[in-house]
Amino acid sequence: MLKIIIDGRSVECRPGIPVLQAAIEAGLAVPHYCYHPGLSIVASCRLCLMEMKMPHPKTQEMVWAPKLFPSCQTPVRDGMEVRFNSSAVQQNQKHVMEYYLLNHPLDCPVGDKAGECYLQDYAEQHGSASSRMIEEKTKNPKKDIGPHTLLYQDRCVLCTRCVRFCEEVAGDAELAVVNRGGRGEIDVFPGRPLDNALQGNVVDLCPVGALLDKDFLFKQRAWLLRSTPSVSPADSRGQTIWIDHNDGRVWRIRPRYNEKVNEWWISDEARFGWKHVHREDRLRQPRVRQDGQLRRETWEALPTLLRAQLQETARTDDGARVAAVLSPMLACEEAWLLATFIRGLAPRATLAIGPVPVVGQDQSFPKGFVIKAEKCPNRRGIEAILRQLGGATATFDEFCRKAVEGVFAAAYVYGGYPEAWVSPAAVEALSRVGFLVVHDLFDSTLTQAAAVVIPAASWVEREGCYMNCDGLVQPFERALVPLDGVKAEGQFFSELAARPGLFRAAKVREAMAETMPEFRDVFTPRPLPEHAH
Repeated sequence: MLKIIIDGRSVECRPGIPVLQAAIEAGLAVPHYCYHPGLSIVASCRLCLMEMKMPHPKTQEMVWAPKLFPSCQTPVRDGMEVRFNSSAVQQNQKHVMEYYLLNHPLDCPVGDKAGECYLQDYAEQHGSASSRMIEEKTKNPKKDIGPHTLLYQDRCVLCTRCVRFCEEVAGDAELAVVNRGGRGEIDVFPGRPLDNALQGNVVDLCPVGALLDKDFLFKQRAWLLRSTPSVSPADSRGQTIWIDHNDGRVWRIRPRYNEKVNEWWISDEARFGWKHVHREDRLRQPRVRQDGQLRRETWEALPTLLRAQLQETARTDDGARVAAVLSPMLACEEAWLLATFIRGLAPRATLAIGPVPVVGQDQSFPKGFVIKAEKCPNRRGIEAILRQLGGATATFDEFCRKAVEGVFAAAYVYGGYPEAWVSPAAVEALSRVGFLVVHDLFDSTLTQAAAVVIPAASWVEREGCYMNCDGLVQPFERALVPLDGVKAEGQFFSELAARPGLFRAAKVREAMAETMPEFRDVFTPRPLPEHAH
């Protein structure tokens, strides 16, 4: 580790990083707009200028240089000394902020970025309470630049983060700075809207209220939201995210830094793929078939009913005619609880992995970001559990073929997919199972053929971990309580297995780790420094 001196304080830092990054990692709140560690460095905002000691040209004595240096563009070197708390640096910050506020509209009360806007923060910390601007302000129209994004050009500070992201990370370069000097502004090319698969990241990158998400616009104030760390189920990569929620609803999804998977970015699939959580047609009550009709049942009665029926089916042949389908939408802990419960009652039961949805091909982007074609979060986790438990296992197609042949007298089928997932042929096959339990988010032709229908909780209403396509085990937390009438899978499967107390994913992982070492250590991304943005 190198050592540099910042404002008289010795700071250890990684070699090769800019002084600005070293200062941020040391906990210093150095103002900046254009710098982002995942993008090229342009040093255009001029807010992060610093003083630096240099050798005097005659005496070679180390003295403070007469000019300021951009800390974002100056790499650290061992023993260097810089400062941000000088009058020269503070005067520069004041003058730069005055420039940014010359034409800025006084619309902070209605700005959607209020509470997260660094123009507001820096204006308060480094700006002036009055303006010397007496001419009429330049006014630019609002622009609809894509299906998800609006541009309020009046608020833009031309940091060009969005332009560099589209060129360097997304690889499509839809955004550009057009015109020059005081007339410069961000815009799209004619006939080419901002519509790449990563475009939502430009809203997160924007340090002011210029780029806005249409879905979130005027919906919630940032200070009302609570943020819960989670893992996106959008694809098998396991992108880490923040779920921003309030009043029992999800309002937006933001990227959570992950040095091993998605770094600072997420795909639009992960960002906008949560809408099914609040669909009005979600299942909300357990139902049991009586006299040919599905009638409401209580959660308290279900464990006894299911155990009795499955034990009866397994009595003569150790459960060779019993099966369970473990969906790759289940968390590892949930799948393990269900599988061990089934095998405990029926040692020869068949355990099958649910359908693995694949859409198109993997998408790769210039700086290594990948969107996987496999649209489920936990295939690898389910496969690991099936391998550890051993015994009879099957793919979903093999399971359906055996069901058509009349092999199974009882089956527990978990779905949990955000879209329709079972084909007419699969429904026809599963309808031949004598005692069919369907645990799913939505009503379907499959639930209509079931003997027991159990409402599922969405992933934002559960906790656990997923194993991604590279074998990385990542935990996620519950953001919302389940809907009225719905019980979280972990809790229900614990009750099925007669495990005492409330379900806690970490405690279940401890039990799993006794036979599966891959669950002994889960990966949690390191938090970003407080003043990084």
